[in-house]
Amino acid sequence: MSFTYRRLDKNDAAVLLVDHQSGLCNLVGDFSPDEFKNNVLALAASAKYFQLPTILTTSFEDGPNGPLVPELKEMFPDAPYIARPGQINAWDNADFVTAVKATGKKQLIIAGVVTEVCVAFPALSALEAGYEVFVVTDASGTFNPTTRETAWLRMQAAGAQMMTWFAVACELHRDWRNDVEGLGQLFATHLPKYRNLITSYNAKS
Repeated sequence: MSFTYRRLDKNDAAVLLVDHQSGLCNLVGDFSPDEFKNNVLALAASAKYFQLPTILTTSFEDGPNGPLVPELKEMFPDAPYIARPGQINAWDNADFVTAVKATGKKQLIIAGVVTEVCVAFPALSALEAGYEVFVVTDASGTFNPTTRETAWLRMQAAGAQMMTWFAVACELHRDWRNDVEGLGQLFATHLPKYRNLITSYNAKS
């Protein structure tokens, strides 16, 4: 069977952060609270580092889902921010789809809460619309491993690629020689073990 390695291209990728809301984050049970928040912020930091167009969206903020996690709004003060009045699938919101199209990118890096709904529904819709979809598994959270794996299987079967934030950053960067210090600092900020590695590297420099 032939295989085409569809790798992320920083010149053709956009990031969609879907429903990382204070209320919904309380439902995440497949990661610890600290681990999950770190992963989300690591993905966001990667988006900023690679200067990827980033879209923020929330669902039913005035209800129990709550407001967007404030750190994300602070990191992307000028990014499109789509507060959906009620649509569960972000792709059902015309403003969200318009913002995605306006990026001009064909690769969508998606993460959100909860995985089987807020991530899977727009991921499947984007695939149907002809986009390449890369789901950031460790920056997406849900109730438990069973619901998570069910969502992963559904999206994979439709053609989405499952990745972690670390893999996303590495695939976008391609070559350490592009910027050792910048990428190393990003990793050191979000990975304690990598901080030790960078400290050792800097000591030898």
